Amino acid sequence: IFTFLFFHTGEIVGGREVAPHSRPYMVFLELKKSNGNTTYCDGFLVNEHFVMTAAHCEASSYKVFLGLHDYKNRRSVQIVTVDETNAFPHEGYDKMSSKNDIMLLKLHPKAEFNKNVTSIALAGRDDVPKSCAVLGWGKTENGKASDVLREVNVKLTDTNSLFTYDHNNYILCLYFQGDSGGPLVCECGKAYGVVSGSHQNTYGYMMIPEYRDWIDCVLKHK
Repeated sequence: IFTFLFFHTGEIVGGREVAPHSRPYMVFLELKKSNGNTTYCDGFLVNEHFVMTAAHCEASSYKVFLGLHDYKNRRSVQIVTVDETNAFPHEGYDKMSSKNDIMLLKLHPKAEFNKNVTSIALAGRDDVPKSCAVLGWGKTENGKASDVLREVNVKLTDTNSLFTYDHNNYILCLYFQGDSGGPLVCECGKAYGVVSGSHQNTYGYMMIPEYRDWIDCVLKHK
């Protein structure tokens, strides 16, 4: 299992628009902060009851858009409101270092699965992918957030012998902007990482295989 990974890609910021509803596990989150401000994050469905996202996307309440492709066209999109009592950030999350930057949101009512809404499998400790894709509604080359879901292919390379950071289970990405809480989806068709916040001018991912015990515990007991 990789501990430190770099992305190698030509144009990672913008990527390309995906076919509508071809990534039915993707979730768009509208966050209402305690100060009244509204911000946005991405996430993804791990089952009918839970969305995975980043812990730095914590808010007072969440509006969860399921089956969304184009934010300007929200017809037939499922919308579920989640309050902070049903948000479960990792107990070890540290805002300053972005350590353990992973969170689960419990949906009530649960998601109604259909051709546009379904879950994605999570990678386990035996999964060691090489080729993956970053997905989300994050910034494009013009610096503005995308209205439509986009993705970019990335290649993962073990750089443990070349780079030492710390043991925060980071995958480092030097050029990525936005898409907080979205998944890193690999050739196995599983979610391998969660987009974390920036740290020392880099963006990274929480590596899902390293958090499976915590994830399984939340899914079972919350």
